[in-house]
Amino acid sequence: MGTYEYAVADVFTDVPLQGNPTAVFLDSADLPPERMQQIAQEMHLSETVFVLPAEADGDVRVRIFTPVNELPFAGHPTLGTAIVLGELNVLGELQAVDTLRMETAKGTVQFDLERTPGGRVGAASMWQPIPTWEPYEQADELLAGLGVAASTLPVEVHDNGPRHVFVGLDSVAALSALEPDQRVLARLPNMAANCFAGSGSHWRLRMFSPAYGVVEDAATGSAAGSLAVHLARHGLIGFGEWIEILQGVEIGRPSTMRARACGTPEGIESVQVAGSAVIVGRGTLHV
Repeated sequence: MGTYEYAVADVFTDVPLQGNPTAVFLDSADLPPERMQQIAQEMHLSETVFVLPAEADGDVRVRIFTPVNELPFAGHPTLGTAIVLGELNVLGELQAVDTLRMETAKGTVQFDLERTPGGRVGAASMWQPIPTWEPYEQADELLAGLGVAASTLPVEVHDNGPRHVFVGLDSVAALSALEPDQRVLARLPNMAANCFAGSGSHWRLRMFSPAYGVVEDAATGSAAGSLAVHLARHGLIGFGEWIEILQGVEIGRPSTMRARACGTPEGIESVQVAGSAVIVGRGTLHV
């Protein structure tokens, strides 16, 4: 039997029991992926992260599991992991640095750590993988499952590890009133349905993904970056402009994400997502 230390952090918030929780297993070098998947089912959070020794150009390597599958990249669990590693100084070197490089299956992601005057790490920004995008071929079925007649922007799927499909609504009230048919959404493979509303620099988001084992997510960091790309490409925000995205309100887990996309409609140069996290628990798993 092995023992594995982990921390639980609420991500995209600085208030305990808000935001989106993630579990971070701090030393997973001897865990096979099959056991990681079982542990993710046991934790029953939207994502669980396993920290491993670096193999290439990173400080650490991670594997990310939902309760039902492994993801090549995800936003809130990796940002939460960066803050946990920085705050707990797990690597023994992070007190003197302001960046952390994390190897994922989508490449190495850099995190810029934000410190308080006392040196504690409570926030970070990440440079996300740049998504690809294309029209979503099952848009009619998706809209029917969401109970939405039409989208304010073209229904497109963005892929930066998870596959995020974006559907625009004309008001926050309409967004909050959504009651999707989860049975219909569950028939749409390998995608998360992201519904958004807002204007200017303030946006609201809801994400539904039974395909990834998540009925509704409290904060979806990978979708935040892709939403900034989506809005900028269609002219609703400027390239390089930071936006604030509020998510999780309808399920009692309010989360605040900041995101921006730099470049042009023909070529995205960088995608950044930033936010806070707070450690709410630590434990030992015996398996």
